[in-house]
Amino acid sequence: MLDDENVIRQRDPNGALNVTAKQFEQTLFAADVRNSDHDGREIKNLVIAGMGGSALSALLIKSWLYSEINIPFEIVRDYSLPGYVDSSTLVIASSYSGNTEETVSVLAIAKERGAETAVVTSGGKLLDIAQKDTMCHVILPSGLQPRVAVFYSLRGIIALLANFGIVTSITYDEIARASEWLGQETANWLPSVGTAKNYAKQLALLSVGKTAVFYGGSITAPVAYKWKISWNENAKNVSFYNQYPEFNHNEFIGWTSHPIEKPFIIFDIVSSFENRQVLKRFEISDRLLSGQRPKANTINLSGDTILKQLLWGSVLADFTSIYLSILNGVDPTPVPLIEKLKQEL
Repeated sequence: MLDDENVIRQRDPNGALNVTAKQFEQTLFAADVRNSDHDGREIKNLVIAGMGGSALSALLIKSWLYSEINIPFEIVRDYSLPGYVDSSTLVIASSYSGNTEETVSVLAIAKERGAETAVVTSGGKLLDIAQKDTMCHVILPSGLQPRVAVFYSLRGIIALLANFGIVTSITYDEIARASEWLGQETANWLPSVGTAKNYAKQLALLSVGKTAVFYGGSITAPVAYKWKISWNENAKNVSFYNQYPEFNHNEFIGWTSHPIEKPFIIFDIVSSFENRQVLKRFEISDRLLSGQRPKANTINLSGDTILKQLLWGSVLADFTSIYLSILNGVDPTPVPLIEKLKQEL
């Protein structure tokens, strides 16, 4: 089925696979920082506010630059801000649509507290606020689902962080340098590549009819979360994620009892840059749980840097979940229930 062009066209009428095939081009997005002037105050804390795919770019940044950002860095996925946020905090509101009510609420609170503020969005209320208040902002290309615009957001947020001196332009340039390589890797998962040689199609076929559980390590947890997002929104499949080493302190035991029959598929998402003890935990946990849960399928992220591995794993998540949506007989693009929820709120 996944090698039948007619079936793919019928079940992916909005071209989700074509959008995913071009995601690598987003790493070249020229993020223009508008109203870039600021008062040069010392930034002692960093908060990025966002939800879903708009928060994912921040999570990727936190994993990628964990040892390089030398101020406290928190990601807020809620309506409010922690008590420490004040005039020495930079709050970046990240919403692809610009209308995410939680993020709009956070920006209003940040302004009330006198925080340094910035926005990354493609439009909506956030852009209106940024332009009205001459607030530092980056406008993203519009017209996509937020979950497939993550690399646009990544470039935009890094450009803002560079503008405020939290990272250097070298960090921004590193994203673009990964583009050609990521494009070459993406070509291996295109619909024209048969299942026998297409890793994304193979993973989708393994997953049909099962509930997926994704596990990451300290570095790959955001990628595990990305797989969950893609599974939920593209394949319309419930799925879960967690990370090591926390997994071993609770969920590890949960696999040992009920239900006896476990209709799950397990994916361990592994980076070669991961802490050695975390890598051991993946291996030992799977062995100790043998016979009590399905054997884990290990996805070893490709790339010679942490950034490349995070990007590679994110694109593979979309290809795999879209192929799963085709097997499930659902259109991967629309998310009508989310839109209905937003309207009722």
